[in-house]
Amino acid sequence: MAALTILANAAEGPFDNYLRVAVLAVVALVFGILPLLIALVLRPKKMGEIKQAAFECGLESKGDPWVQFKVQYYVYALAFVIFDVEVIFLYPWAVAFADVGMGGFIAMAVFILLLAESLVYLWLKGVLSWK
Repeated sequence: MAALTILANAAEGPFDNYLRVAVLAVVALVFGILPLLIALVLRPKKMGEIKQAAFECGLESKGDPWVQFKVQYYVYALAFVIFDVEVIFLYPWAVAFADVGMGGFIAMAVFILLLAESLVYLWLKGVLSWK
C-alpha cells in the first residue's frame, strides 16, 4: 500500500508511466507465482499408490484412451461456432439499426451474404448431413 501511495504522490516525470507499468508487472508476477509457491509448500509430501490412482468414477479405464474422433465432428463444431458468433455481431447492429445509416446497412448486408455463402458451401460439401 505504501508503494501505491508513493506512486500517487510522485511528481510527474518523463518515466512516470513506465514506473507504473513496472509496478503493475511486478504485482501481476507476484499474484501469479505466490499461489504456486504456497501450493508447493502445502502439498502432500508422500505420494502413495492411492494418491496416484485414477479417481474419475473410481474405476480403471479399459481400452485405448486415445480414441480418434471423426473429423466431421470438428468441422461441425467449427461451423456451429461461426454461426453462433454471428449473433454477437448481429445483435448490436439490430439495436442501433436506425443510427447506422446506409453504410452500416451495406456492411451488414455483405456480412450476412458472406455467412450465407459459407452456409451454402458447408451444405454442398455435406458437412451438415450426418451419415
